[in-house]
Amino acid sequence: MDKKLAGYIGMACRARKILIGDTAIKAIQKKDAKIVLLAEDCSLNTQKKVLDKCTFYQVEVLKVESKAELAYTIGRADVSFVAVVDEGFAKAIQNCLK
Repeated sequence: MDKKLAGYIGMACRARKILIGDTAIKAIQKKDAKIVLLAEDCSLNTQKKVLDKCTFYQVEVLKVESKAELAYTIGRADVSFVAVVDEGFAKAIQNCLK
């Protein structure tokens, strides 16, 4: 993962603008999530669940390389996907991945 991208994700996490797990799914449903980061190596069931929700609620999904890198970046143990709920952080992360 790019250092700049990891920095933005880390700052968003410290600012409490990243949601994980069920709270991330609820944010997608409420359209609070601006962008979702999904690890490419997560289970097919998780991928389908997240992609279906994001498609239905029109939330952009960006893929990151692995669960381990995503988890390390936000300081958690095992994370397959996160939702970013701040517009500024979402734009900065999008710019890094494009």
